[in-house]
Amino acid sequence: MEYTTLGQTGRRVSRLGFGGATAGLRNYLKPFDPESPEDVDPIIAAIHRAHELGVNYYDTAAGYGEGASERIFGRGLEGIDPDSIFLATKVGPSAKGVVRPSLEASLRNLGRDWIDLLQLHGTTFSDEQMGYILDDDGLLAELERAREEGLIRYVGLTYEGHDPNLFQLVETGRFDVAQIQYNFLFQHPYDARRTAGVMFSLEAQGMGIVTMRTTTSGALQRWIRLVNPQNDHDYTPDLIQFQLSNPLIDVALIGMRSVERVEENVALVNDLDGRIDLDEVHTYYV
Repeated sequence: MEYTTLGQTGRRVSRLGFGGATAGLRNYLKPFDPESPEDVDPIIAAIHRAHELGVNYYDTAAGYGEGASERIFGRGLEGIDPDSIFLATKVGPSAKGVVRPSLEASLRNLGRDWIDLLQLHGTTFSDEQMGYILDDDGLLAELERAREEGLIRYVGLTYEGHDPNLFQLVETGRFDVAQIQYNFLFQHPYDARRTAGVMFSLEAQGMGIVTMRTTTSGALQRWIRLVNPQNDHDYTPDLIQFQLSNPLIDVALIGMRSVERVEENVALVNDLDGRIDLDEVHTYYV
């Protein structure tokens, strides 16, 4: 397993992260019921196998099936030394005062006394949300108090957009980790030709960089099927290697619902010869 250091946390983490959206959201990407043992048991087995193969980064959220994903992760990680893994979850920024009750529920779901990382769970944040995140008694202050109490070790955020509010949050210098959307289709966070994009700001702040929607949530594959129905190439491994080829990314999250998928993805991470030269991808003139 390939490992790296997560920003300035000093924590050694696997570059492959086990994403929790597919473990909690009903019918996400494929038919799935988070309350069905037939659907859930393979995920429990996948978590066990991932840990056996060296995956130590696990990311879930209270909002994935109203705690269903957290409960599944709690079962899958039961009995594993909490200091041997990096466990992250999220709280929705719906109003002030939500951090503590959400965190307490997450800890019960996960069967833990503390977790490594609690993230503000955003797609994007409105100006109103930015206000009650950054107010003196706002959500960021609540996260920091939870860290002071030892209920969490690090403070983070997740963001799918790429707008001024994201840069404002990064520039506070008060977050340890950011989980952002970046993949072959959505490359705005990393424009190496111009040294532009939020990844460079995250790196400058010493923050850990975790990416979501690694395989484009199937969007690229669906587009290819629409424009070239005869194309039978599986682009999923290529999309994962594209992600891992980026030198600034610490962890690429992938949802995995089976032992087979875990083993395939771990093999990809270990295939260093499969990495690509991103500069060559973006060459204009030859």
